[in-house]
Amino acid sequence: MLKEFREFAMKGNVVDLAVAVIIGAAFGAIVTSMVNDIIMPIIGAATGGLDFSNYFVGLSKQVTQTNLVEAKKQGAVLAYGNFLTLVVNFVIIAFVLFMVIRTMNQFKRKDEAKPAEPPKPSAEVALLTEIRDLLKK
Repeated sequence: MLKEFREFAMKGNVVDLAVAVIIGAAFGAIVTSMVNDIIMPIIGAATGGLDFSNYFVGLSKQVTQTNLVEAKKQGAVLAYGNFLTLVVNFVIIAFVLFMVIRTMNQFKRKDEAKPAEPPKPSAEVALLTEIRDLLKK
């Protein structure tokens, strides 16, 4: 049973999938940082200093704070600003993946468009061709 598991785990598809998941998680962290640390502050500055992460609606009368963290301590809140941030993250990730796949497809098309060179004839065929050409002369 251990041998079967080792064979399964070492198959190319399983290892490739594991690498893809790890790279995907790292890529997700990079995109999250890019959105939270670069894009959202720019959008906030362009809209007059708005911070989307602090957009929320209190679901009870006990919620009086204007800061999301403090408001959550007071009671239930509907934090739609976090949702907006995650939607922006998704759109950016989808766009970047689209651009990567599009670029890869363009490279594939260029490779497919180039006609493959015919294989060089073997030494015997080249010698026979040379003999034939000499006999014609």
